[in-house]
Formats: sequence, C-alpha cells, structure tokens
Amino acid sequence: MKTFLIGITVAVSLACAAPARAERVKDLASVQGVRTNALVGYGLVVGLDGSGDQTTQAPFTVQSLKSMLMQLGVTVPANVNPQLKNVAAVAIHAELPPFAKPGQMIDITVASIGNSGSLRGGSLLMAPLKGADGQVYAIAQGNVIVGGLGVSGKDGSRVSVNVPSAGRIPGGASVERTVPNGFDAGGDLLLNLHTADFTTATRLAQGINAALQSPVAHAVDSVTVAVQAPQDPNQRVMFMSELESIDVTPGDAPARVIINSRTGTVVISSKVEVMPAAVAHGSLSVTITERPQVSQPLPFSKGDTVVTPQSSIEVTQSGGQMFKFPAGVNLDDIVRAVNQIGASPGDLVAILEALKQAGALRAELVVI
Repeated sequence: MKTFLIGITVAVSLACAAPARAERVKDLASVQGVRTNALVGYGLVVGLDGSGDQTTQAPFTVQSLKSMLMQLGVTVPANVNPQLKNVAAVAIHAELPPFAKPGQMIDITVASIGNSGSLRGGSLLMAPLKGADGQVYAIAQGNVIVGGLGVSGKDGSRVSVNVPSAGRIPGGASVERTVPNGFDAGGDLLLNLHTADFTTATRLAQGINAALQSPVAHAVDSVTVAVQAPQDPNQRVMFMSELESIDVTPGDAPARVIINSRTGTVVISSKVEVMPAAVAHGSLSVTITERPQVSQPLPFSKGDTVVTPQSSIEVTQSGGQMFKFPAGVNLDDIVRAVNQIGASPGDLVAILEALKQAGALRAELVVI
C-alpha cells in the first residue's frame, strides 16, 4: 500500500528572540588581517593492516613511494611494480592560526585520496604543508587517529562505522614559517563585524568612544569600524586587550523565517508580522493500494500463470477552515491561530510560504 500526502508534514521549532543584551567586542567582531590560513599537502600513510591502496587502481601511490625511496638512497628497478597493501596516499590539510611561530605544533587532518578503506593504525610520513602562495609553512608527521571503523568479509559484505578513511593527528605538524599580518603594521585597527548590520556598527563605534572617553572610532560601513590605535607594538597589544572587553548592545536581527527543507525545522524571529490576510486550511490524502490477482490455469491445460494487477485508489479530504489575520499580527498570534484550527506544524510552513507569495508576510523567507 502506498500513501501520498499532499502538503508538508514536518516538525516545527519556534524560537522567540530574547531581550537584547550587551556582548563583548571580541564576540561581535574580528580584527582585519588577524585570521587563520589554510594549508594543504600530500603524503603517504604506512603501516596499515592490509587496507592500503590497490596499486592497480591507484598507481600514484607506488610512484610516490618510489620517489620517496629514491630520495632516501633506495633504488627500485624500473620493471618492478611493488604490490603494496599497507600504504595509502592521503591529502593533508590544516589551519595555521594567526601569530603562529616556528616550532609551534598544530593539528592536522588526513584523508585518503585513493581506494584505501581504512587508515586505522597507520602512520603519516614526513610531508610538507603549503599555503596558497606555494611556500612551505609546516611539516606534518605522526600517527593517525581514526574515529571510524570498517571491516569487510571475503564475500563482499562490509560494516562501516563513521568514516575510517579519514583521521586526525593532534599536534601533527610543526610550524616552519611565520605568516605576515597587518596587526603590527601601524595605522588604524579595522574591526569587521561577524554579521553585517548598520545599527550594530554604529553602536560599536559609540560604545568604544564612550568606554575610552575619546572619539577614536568611527563606522566605515555596515561591517567595518575603524579605531585609532597606538603605533608602538606593546601598547597596541594592550590597547586591543582593553578594546575587546568592551560591552556593546548589537542591533535587532531582521524579521526572518528560516525553513530547513531537509529536516522540516522552522525558526521564526519575534519581529515577523503579517498584513491583513485570510487563510483557508485543509489537507488532501491520496491512498493507493495494490492487490495483485493470480490467475492459475487448469491442470494439463498448458496455460500460463498470469498475475493481474488490481489497484484501489482512495481520496480523503478534510474539511477546510478559514481564519483571518488582522494587520500587525506578530509571532504569538500566528502560532495561536494555527494551533486553534488544529493544523500540523508542517501546515505552518505551507501557510507562511503562501503568505509570502501573497505579499502579506513582512519578513524574509529563507529556505536552506
């Protein structure tokens, strides 16, 4: 039996905004130029228990191994193709923190780029990590920690928990080069808001000026606030330490309805309002039942057994109800009206989408 429901039947989560409260500057914005940098590299993981790359399908693994052995003084004959089961080619990536100095250790992630089924028990050989400019900024090496598990049988059956073909090496790379940043270059400090908002940018500049009792900050646009800072590096660090602890009240979030199309979760901000509108609610269900009939021939009649399909279709429509939204309806009124007519949370999604199409929803409708 197959059942089709015309409409949306999903769960809804309604979030009401809390009263506005002050937040620290360090939680609202970041200093321009003070950021992480992506690093990427290529290497070999050895010591696997038979779960390495199959050389016939990943020839670059053998090529990489021959090249590495040659650098170590071991020459592999050209006509020899090692059939390795304990080596896997991996991609390595990491985030280089700001102000990272040579000798510091950073975490790295390794992931198989061949057909290795698991990196469990493997060890990464020394591999360089490069930045976007092609320069080497770190050297990676260490034992791979895999959170997943994968086992397989000779008949092709396989059980996998999480993803065993990727893992991490905490402190697995040593920083070899410092990335220049604009923090100690002098000039104004530029604070970039995590969320663009003209009100928040204005309040941020006003809050800094009030706390420091000096007009040192001004809003450049909805994202950036420029702050006059000392030129001396030591005083600049102390100034930033005092600056990031200042409390600022951010602006109110815009009226927005966010719908997760995959899970059906709906989040509605408290500023959502509806213009005068009438809504009719109803649902239509279509049920299709398949009951195949088997026609059996008589004995010795040389006939064939025939299966005859027989379908039963049933359409059910619940009684529609209509309700009216007056002008200026807020979130509480919308939820109360939907609950009074017995609509499901999924029906709320359809109602909001219809109101948006009709131009009666004063909010941004975002589907993710």
